[in-house]
Amino acid sequence: MTTSGEIDWADLLQQATEAATHAYAPYSDFPVGAAGLTDDGRIVIGCNVENASYGLGLCAECGMVSHLHQSGGGRLVAMVAANPEGDKLAPCGRCRQLLHEAGGGSLLVDTESGARPLRELLVDAFGPEDLDARKV
Repeated sequence: MTTSGEIDWADLLQQATEAATHAYAPYSDFPVGAAGLTDDGRIVIGCNVENASYGLGLCAECGMVSHLHQSGGGRLVAMVAANPEGDKLAPCGRCRQLLHEAGGGSLLVDTESGARPLRELLVDAFGPEDLDARKV
C-alpha cells in the first residue's frame, strides 16, 4: 500500500508474478502466483503446488491464505493472481470461496478487466455469517 492508503496494484502484480516462478507445476505446466494485501498492510503470497494425484493440488490462492494465517491473520483487502509472464489470472471457483472466507465480499480482486469486489465474482456467497445465522 502506498502512504496515501491507495493499493499498489503494480507491486502486488510483481509479487504474484515472482511467486509464480516458484510454483511446482510439473503436470499442467501452468504456474500461478498470488499476492494479497492485508488490512494491516502486510503482503502475503503463495504459488500453486501440484500433486501426482491431481485432485490434491493446491492453487496459489490456497498458499496465500495459508501465509495470511501463518503470518498473523487479519483480513485480505486486495489480491491478484498471475502467471510468470505477469498476465493476470482469475481465481477458480474453489479459490473464490476460500478468498470470501479470508476477505469477504469487499475484497478487491484485480483481473484483466480491472479490480472488482469479490461479491461480483462470487454472487450470493456462503460464509461464516450464514452458519452463525442458522445456529440454534
